[in-house]
Amino acid sequence: MRFFLDGLAEAWRIVIGGEPWLWQLVTVTLKVSLISTGAAIVLGLPLALLLGLGRFRGRGALMVVANAGLGLPPVLVGLVFALLMFPEAPLGRFHLLFTLNGVIIAQTALAFPVIVALGAAALREVPAGLLDQARAFHASRFRVAALAVREARTGLLAAIIAAVGSGLSEVGAVVLVGGNIEGLDQTLASAALQRVEAARFADGLAIGIVLLGLILIITALLTIVQAGRGMRRVGWSS
Repeated sequence: MRFFLDGLAEAWRIVIGGEPWLWQLVTVTLKVSLISTGAAIVLGLPLALLLGLGRFRGRGALMVVANAGLGLPPVLVGLVFALLMFPEAPLGRFHLLFTLNGVIIAQTALAFPVIVALGAAALREVPAGLLDQARAFHASRFRVAALAVREARTGLLAAIIAAVGSGLSEVGAVVLVGGNIEGLDQTLASAALQRVEAARFADGLAIGIVLLGLILIITALLTIVQAGRGMRRVGWSS
């Protein structure tokens, strides 16, 4: 117990001291998480709209695939992308292996099914009568989609929270695609693993403290936005 408490005290001194390497890790982690989540939203929201609002053959099978994507092993995703990014592989000419851009691409692939599956589930909860009424007034497909997104925004924000959380805490794909290179593409989560493997337990605890704080702050902000929109929705409906 004394060993843990001493390590925790040293970790707290590292956090309070504002070590440059620690805040560099925060910068890289935020960049990976926010860019990959933004890319996943841009790529995944149209598919979520198609699955959530569309009526076509094979929709159920696609939903099964999207939901299965929620359970994708990050290590497997990282391995596949690493193999695709080797110099002789299809993506080799882009020189993405062991780079921050490669890490962002791999993380986008992990966030994509989260946005699609949870987004489609939220959109399916929009009352069909409301959308039928919009169509009856000759609303364009874009306006109907915008209405559906507005009505499902609480659930869509939940999908975004999940995607951001994945980006902040992911390790496997980062290590395999980025190489876990300190000062280049190492994130807080992958750095914590590297420090523990090197028996630098105080550093690992310091990184863990900052990572947990970052997760709490970002998810709290998104939850406040989600709750605020939910309250305004109740106000409008009343």
